[in-house]
Amino acid sequence: MLWSSYFGKILMTLFISMAPVVELRGAIPIATANGLDFRTAVITAVIGNLIPVPFIILFIRRIFGWLRRRGPKWSALVDRLELRAGRRADAVRRCAFWGLALFVAVPLPGTGAWTGALIAAMLRMRMKRAFPSIALGVAGAAAIVAFVTYGAGKLIFGGFSA
Repeated sequence: MLWSSYFGKILMTLFISMAPVVELRGAIPIATANGLDFRTAVITAVIGNLIPVPFIILFIRRIFGWLRRRGPKWSALVDRLELRAGRRADAVRRCAFWGLALFVAVPLPGTGAWTGALIAAMLRMRMKRAFPSIALGVAGAAAIVAFVTYGAGKLIFGGFSA
């Protein structure tokens, strides 16, 4: 089975970290539970979490426009997504680069690279400014999640090795 090999575990971590909502916040603990070493799990999760970001920033407004033309159900979905991002955009707008990085770094539901990229697109931030900010936030989130996953295990279980 593919997922039982070392390469399969890396692929699984990469794909999980690319998924909205779960992102690297779920990928790092899952990689750990499947026996992937610390460095590989974190690096793979960060890379996977960043892969969708440029596509979201560049194409989400066009995709939303296309979905709106497909019917009222799709239009309602786009409205909900835009409203959700819009509520979070106010905090980001005030501090731009650092606000977006901090927003993405906080490992809570509704934050992360996907929502950060959506906010950047809605605020019409340029890729060269938005991507480094989101990447910094993803690195921060990875550090927090890695500490909770690996560091807390060492503190609680003593002999836990990563």
